[in-house]
Amino acid sequence: MSLLVRKRHKPSINIIPLMDVLTILIFFFLVSMQFREMTTLNLTLPKIESAGRNEFPERVQIGIDEKGIIYLESEPVQMELLEEALSRISEITNDVPVLVKAHNMTPLETVTNVLDACRLNGLNNIRLQSR
Repeated sequence: MSLLVRKRHKPSINIIPLMDVLTILIFFFLVSMQFREMTTLNLTLPKIESAGRNEFPERVQIGIDEKGIIYLESEPVQMELLEEALSRISEITNDVPVLVKAHNMTPLETVTNVLDACRLNGLNNIRLQSR
């Protein structure tokens, strides 16, 4: 009787195909990711059918939430501080666009006060953001 002795191979994991799949997944996620501007305010903007694009390369951004709190570039400010900041901006240039983002439940008086403060300081290029 002959005994055949078979040697067993050590089990191993071939990681080269795993690296290929991982590389393809990384490229897929990098290509398909959407990079959006991070906003700190959670505003529900009113819908305006005739609204155009309100994106400017350099702009002053003013946000107003539903309680009437005013945010200048994502920082909460009082109306007096907003007027001071707008006057300092108008001393530099009057051509800077002002983008006002107001929640759809914001009191109209607050929005008109902000628009009035912009115009009184010579900033007439004002846009209202809508969705």
